[in-house]
Amino acid sequence: MSEAKRILVVDDDEMICDLLKETFQRKNYEVEVVLKGKEALDRIRENRFDLVVSDIRLPDISGMRVLTEVKKEWPDLGVIMITAYGSIKNAVKAMKQGAFDYITKPFDLDELEMVVEKYFQYQNLADENVYLRSELDKKFGFSNIIGNSPPMQKVFEAIRMVARTKATVLIQGASGTGKELVARAIHYNSDRRHGPFITMNCAALPEGLVESELFGHEKGAFTGAYRMTKGRFELAHGGTLLLDEVSEIGLNLQAKLLRVLQEREIVRVGGGKPIPVDVRIIATTNQDLKKAVEQQRFREDLYYRLNVVPIYLPTISERREDIPLLIHHFVKKYSAENGRKIKGVSEQAIKMLMERDWPGNVREIENCVERAVVMSGPDVETLEPYHFYFGEEAVSEQKMEMPQPITTLYEMEKNLILKTLRENNYNRTKTAELLGISVRTLRNKLNEYRKEGIQI
Repeated sequence: MSEAKRILVVDDDEMICDLLKETFQRKNYEVEVVLKGKEALDRIRENRFDLVVSDIRLPDISGMRVLTEVKKEWPDLGVIMITAYGSIKNAVKAMKQGAFDYITKPFDLDELEMVVEKYFQYQNLADENVYLRSELDKKFGFSNIIGNSPPMQKVFEAIRMVARTKATVLIQGASGTGKELVARAIHYNSDRRHGPFITMNCAALPEGLVESELFGHEKGAFTGAYRMTKGRFELAHGGTLLLDEVSEIGLNLQAKLLRVLQEREIVRVGGGKPIPVDVRIIATTNQDLKKAVEQQRFREDLYYRLNVVPIYLPTISERREDIPLLIHHFVKKYSAENGRKIKGVSEQAIKMLMERDWPGNVREIENCVERAVVMSGPDVETLEPYHFYFGEEAVSEQKMEMPQPITTLYEMEKNLILKTLRENNYNRTKTAELLGISVRTLRNKLNEYRKEGIQI
């Protein structure tokens, strides 16, 4: 059950105070009343209130002074002013100074209830907007880009420098390095963060459809165009457009894209009227665009238009010291998402993962950790080397014979431990070393199996 809203009524007329208190309490609000302005300010300092309803005329300091002090010390606290009919100018002045609304005496109680209800609806929307914005900041802010290595520090510095500018950005990096994440971080830390963030995967559509997707089309522009449709540029108006894998755009369309970047206006397919667009462009590619220019697969003039601020994302092989940070980050993330109790990863597992090549970069590490977390079981607190599997290639390299039939990961783990133990004549130290776990962990596992009736 949500906490009741608290209203402070400020009026020197005790009858009005009693009337307002009774009216608001009928609506299940908690109400306090005071007769003077200074007393109101003292009460606000001592207690939490969600709304102040104050008369403009008070015996000590004016209601306008109360409003000014409230907005200075508690800017998020709403204020509704009560004024006499002949003092509308004061009411208008109060609105300019931050009052949510005003009502005139003699007032209609139904009208007052409606104004108060309107304020709390507004406040709920504002709170929800703050929450959603904070969630976006968590999801797409700097904290979600992991890395302490020198190459990643250069990336962070570039994001900070470019985010609040209007400059076009070209993000280059291999697949899985986090190009879209960086693009979103730039957008959500920019002055356009309240505008749309629209993505366009240039490699996902046939060349004939890319133009329509980018610029939109008029009704009847081609077979199947039954209505006018806005393109990504129009949808991104006031915000940011991400051109993902921009190197995949054909040469014919590159010329039209160049014109849009130069003129800041688009023409829909089948149309003739230029439409102004206010869009920031961020482009990504996993190709060497300079080489593409040399090979005449990409226009040189478009390359320079896009490459105003270049950001290069390093591969995992260029930032191996970040692997433990990435692993712990993804363990925490997917443990929370999947209701697991995992608190960390063993040193042996970290060492094994550090020695591995990651051709898929951050994306491959994330997938590997998510799989390990999901398959670890509900009671696992520490991920060990045997929780991480890398497909058939890794299994064959380690010459691991999977026991048959395999029913659950727990059974597979148990069979592997018991098999290794038997093959080493029940030498626990050697078995633990081969499995990449501590002797203590092995002992705990064997105790679990004994409780199941297995003789060891």
